[in-house]
Amino acid sequence: MPYMYILECADGSYYTGSTWNLEKRLWEHNNGQGANHTKKRLPVKLVFCEPYDRVEDAFLREKQVQGWSRRKKQALIEENYEKLSEYARNYTQYGNPASASTSSAYANDAPPPLPEPVEGSPATSAPPASTSSAYTDDAPPPPEPVEGGSDHPGESEGDWV
Repeated sequence: MPYMYILECADGSYYTGSTWNLEKRLWEHNNGQGANHTKKRLPVKLVFCEPYDRVEDAFLREKQVQGWSRRKKQALIEENYEKLSEYARNYTQYGNPASASTSSAYANDAPPPLPEPVEGSPATSAPPASTSSAYTDDAPPPPEPVEGGSDHPGESEGDWV
């Protein structure tokens, strides 16, 4: 079963990853066979994991959490879901709309309206009509695919199974 996981390293830093086999991956990290970040910060301990049905979903969640601040990751680890939105960068950058005062950058907690586009600007102009097709008579045809060929040296199509 695929997992997204967070490890706490010996220096207190966090490492976020995803894997099919959580037990094996944790062993690899603790035995110096994991990521460079964890190799230099042993031992590591598992502090959070989420199971997924598809490895793609676990990987997407990994990438999402990797972009989070340390304190937002801590809120996730502590399962303090109310703090997740509070610790979002956008939230802390623009403030809490529920507690906004009259000194807020936006009146009535709403951003200002967008200006109207100027006549003739790219936003109001229609794109030019294309009169040419993808291939013209004077353009060479695309190359034919080569059986068993690859764009990368040393690879064959059988490598992408």
